[in-house]
Amino acid sequence: MAENDKLVIAGREFNSRLMVGTGKYANYQQMVQALEASGAEIITVAVRRVNISDRNKESLLDYIDTKKYTLLPNTAGCYTAEDAIRTCRLAREAGLSDFVKLEVLGDEKTLFPDNEELLKAAAVLVKDGFTVLPYTSDDPIVCKRLEDLGCAAVMPLGAPIGSGLGIRNPFNIQIIMESVKVPVIVDAGVGTASDAAIAMELGCDGVLMNTAIAGAQNPVAMAEAMNLAVRAGRLAYLSGRIPRKLYATASSPLAGLVA
Repeated sequence: MAENDKLVIAGREFNSRLMVGTGKYANYQQMVQALEASGAEIITVAVRRVNISDRNKESLLDYIDTKKYTLLPNTAGCYTAEDAIRTCRLAREAGLSDFVKLEVLGDEKTLFPDNEELLKAAAVLVKDGFTVLPYTSDDPIVCKRLEDLGCAAVMPLGAPIGSGLGIRNPFNIQIIMESVKVPVIVDAGVGTASDAAIAMELGCDGVLMNTAIAGAQNPVAMAEAMNLAVRAGRLAYLSGRIPRKLYATASSPLAGLVA
């Protein structure tokens, strides 16, 4: 793959287009191994699940090389704009990052985003100087409004969080890519390597996942599979696939052969 094919978010360049989470692993050692196998450079951490108040106690952060990985604190578990804003400010004050994944959920059953509250939170956080990457529904209108507010990327769901259903509406994702100029990163719903490859073949700029890796029977092997799938999907997209046809086309043409 071309060396200049970088993922660029708010002026920052990354070689890997795969972002991974840090939750749901059997232990921290397994998490570290999976992060390494994934090749990811951006990793998400749920602010509410990280011990940032007492550094004398064991913390997720003890196992993450912050010189190697860019932390993306997320507001998982927040159901109002005010709660999400407060969580982001806490993360920045604790020295985590001002590079944040914004989640504002609508209900506990579906974990779909509350787009009204999301837009409200995004507006405030952008003005506060945060680099905002919002998790949103696959709604082109909402994604465009998030871009207009100054978000550095948009992260539409492929399917409900943790569902493993893959990309349920690739057509909406395509419309989103036509509607915005910021990076489009599929977030949520990926279940296996082919789902990640499909997202990249559509032309998405990246994929973010957690459960698909951490919940696999062999998380480290699945992390490597996702690494390869994202790279393969990106390369296939850049290569330009052949057009779909209803009927066959011979691989070895008969024209010009001696009868």
